[in-house]
Formats: sequence, structure tokens, C-alpha cells
Amino acid sequence: MAQAVALTDQLAFAAAQAAFSAAAAASGLAGRGDEKAADQAAVDSLRTALNAMPIQGRIVIGEGERDEAPMLFIGEEVGQGVGPEIDIALDPLEGTTLTAKAMANALAVMAFAPKGGLLYAPDTYMDKIGIGPGYAAGLVDLDAPAGDNAKALAKAKGVDVKDIGVCVLDRPRHAAIIASLRGVGARVHLISDGDVAGVINTTDPNTGIDMYIGQGGAPEGVLAAAALRCVGGQFQGRLVFRNDDERSRAARTGVTDFDKRYNLDELVPGDAIFVAAGVTNGSMLKGIRIVNGKAHGQALVMNSATGLQAEVSFTIPFARR
Repeated sequence: MAQAVALTDQLAFAAAQAAFSAAAAASGLAGRGDEKAADQAAVDSLRTALNAMPIQGRIVIGEGERDEAPMLFIGEEVGQGVGPEIDIALDPLEGTTLTAKAMANALAVMAFAPKGGLLYAPDTYMDKIGIGPGYAAGLVDLDAPAGDNAKALAKAKGVDVKDIGVCVLDRPRHAAIIASLRGVGARVHLISDGDVAGVINTTDPNTGIDMYIGQGGAPEGVLAAAALRCVGGQFQGRLVFRNDDERSRAARTGVTDFDKRYNLDELVPGDAIFVAAGVTNGSMLKGIRIVNGKAHGQALVMNSATGLQAEVSFTIPFARR
């Protein structure tokens, strides 16, 4: 059970600034073809920023387990060791390949919740479906054909299904989903990477994305659920295991029902803060621009406890690596 902790807007803006610092660090390596270097730059910067915050932070979704990641590993304590106890889910660079190739929609993303307020998602895959706010609960169903979900969403929205945009990762495993959507006439927006960005797009009608569906990383699913929690959206997910090692990983995080379908309230049971900063230009956020030794860019900051939803501009000193 999540502890009673006040998630203030001051904390939300501090989290956004931390994410922006990671985005700026990674942007210096955009287009250089080195995914690991870009990710490490983001990790180093984000860890430094988190350790400067007056929180008792604990990484619950991070760069991997302790033996796999030297920094921001699952269970690592961050912050000054004073203030509220906060569980943190993060991806310092969501879209390492996008950054290495200087492609659109790379982000630095992070979610804060009171201790116990985020599902410990194992590093496995997850089947996911998400929609933005304003619809009756249970409108879409993870186990229904993708086309049926698109038609249900169109009916609720009062539009033709041809006006429904659905974001799907461009992977061979999604061939049946894509065929089902196109079979009913929905518009399919294929993305090469970055499914957190794909889900976040459902929160903003200006993106033309009404629904996200498909299989991606489970940790990213919790991050996406935190974003939808902040706007009143809907999300469902089910863990997908490819082998016994992945089942063992899940068991270590406390998973006992390997076939369970998770609703948003089970992934993020209470209030949460969600922040995302643009690394490269995207459909919602501008990427980092370096001008006269300073990094300029945007971050999205949301806080379900206060109703805060804002895009914030940041400018910080920048030293190219």
C-alpha cells in the first residue's frame, strides 16, 4: 500500500528539471551512432540531479538489476536522504536508437509516487492498451480484437472509425494487430521505437493518436500508466514471458499470477507525478537546441494530486562532451 505523502507541484517541477538535465546531456550525442554513450550521459546527469533533491528516493524501475547496472539500478537509493519517501520509475533515455540516429520522439521520462505507489514491473514484455481521458471506464479491452477496440473508441468519440488514430510499434509480432485495425479502417501510426512516447500521445488530441496498442517493455508500461493516471486515461497490461529466466525475474519482484491482467489502478494505485523532457523533436515536445553554450528545450510535467498539466521551457548551461 502506498504511503500518505503529499506530491507537491514544487516536487513535480523539480522532477521535470532533473529529466531535462538528462535530456540535455543525451542530446549532445544525438546523431553520433553511439547508443550506449548517449544513454550513459543521460544516466549520469539524471543521477546527479536526483541526488540533489530533498527526497528519500528509491528506484523501483530503472536501468536494470543491481548486477546489471552500475547506476540507477532497481533498489538504489537516491536523494539527500531527507524529505518524503518516494518510489521512482525512470528511463533516462527512452529511445536510445532514436537518439543515436537523431530521429524524432526521444525522451527522458520519470514517474514519482509515494513509497509503494508503483508496481515493481520485471524487465519483461507486456501486452498493452491505452487511451486518453474522457471515456467511460472499461471502454477498451486488452483481450478484444484491436479493430473492435478502435470501433468502440470511435463510437464513444462520436466519429467514424476512419478518424481514429492508433499508435503501434512497427514489429513483426504486431502484424495481426495492424491487420485488424486496418481491416476496420482505422489509421495506424507505426513507430520504430519509444512506446512511452506512443502512449503519452493519447493524452493530447493535437497528436492525432487516440489509442496505443501492442507489446513492449513492462517497465515502460508502468511509466506510461503513470502518465495516464495524471490525466484520467485508461490502461491495461499483461506481462509476457519468453522463458523461465523471465518468470524468475518476475517472481523476485513479487509477481505470483503470471497471467494477470493489470488495470491502471493496479500499476499506479494512487497519485503520481509524471515528467518527460524532449531529447529530439517530437509530436508533443520540442527537442534540445544548443545555442551559445546553453541548452534550450521543453518538458511535460503532470501531477495527479493537484491536477497540474503543463509544458515548461528550460534553459541550462551546456558543455558538449
